[in-house]
Amino acid sequence: MQEGRYRIPVVEKILSTNDQLAEENARRFDRFGVSVVNIMAAPGGGKTSLILCTIEALRGQRRIGVIEGDVASQVDSQRIAAAEVPVVQINTGGQCHLDANMIRGALSRLPLEQIDLLLIENVGNLICPVGFKLGEHRRVAITSVPEGDDKPYKYPAIFQAVNAVVINKLDLLPYLDFNLTAFRELVRAVNPNVALFDVSCKTGQGIEEWAAWLMDADV
Repeated sequence: MQEGRYRIPVVEKILSTNDQLAEENARRFDRFGVSVVNIMAAPGGGKTSLILCTIEALRGQRRIGVIEGDVASQVDSQRIAAAEVPVVQINTGGQCHLDANMIRGALSRLPLEQIDLLLIENVGNLICPVGFKLGEHRRVAITSVPEGDDKPYKYPAIFQAVNAVVINKLDLLPYLDFNLTAFRELVRAVNPNVALFDVSCKTGQGIEEWAAWLMDADV
């Protein structure tokens, strides 16, 4: 085989470029005084539902904007737009995560001077999104009761990398085999300082505490 015929891609270079763009995004957010939260979860975890609950809980207290990340469609962004907040849809066309360059492109379509809190709904995935910084100030993982209580075993990286974990769909707890105490202990084992919130977007349980944490995280 001829030496040098095949080129080996270097992932570190890709991540380094992303980190540089993330730093540029962060400086832009800070310049406008926007607090940014990157919300990650598996498909169906309740990301959009939590964002909608957050919008209502903080209406009149924080000016909220949203970036919606999906592989395709505008279903979620249409729901957000109906709540009368600025929203930009990013369709990745197959990529399993948002990256800093995608966020940079979306910012020109958001009125940052009119936003206090920017919520970024990442693509539904528990693996890929955690490796790509976006310029955010806080990272949040949502897990829901129907997903089971073993997620910290299977996907430890995301639980290690976040500032808060939201346990969603708590209203289903009486009907499913989910050990809440064991789950919380698993999360604390991989991330002792993480904030934990027990939430039901259906009943409103825990939304007030979650919203208060978001306000405390303001830049």
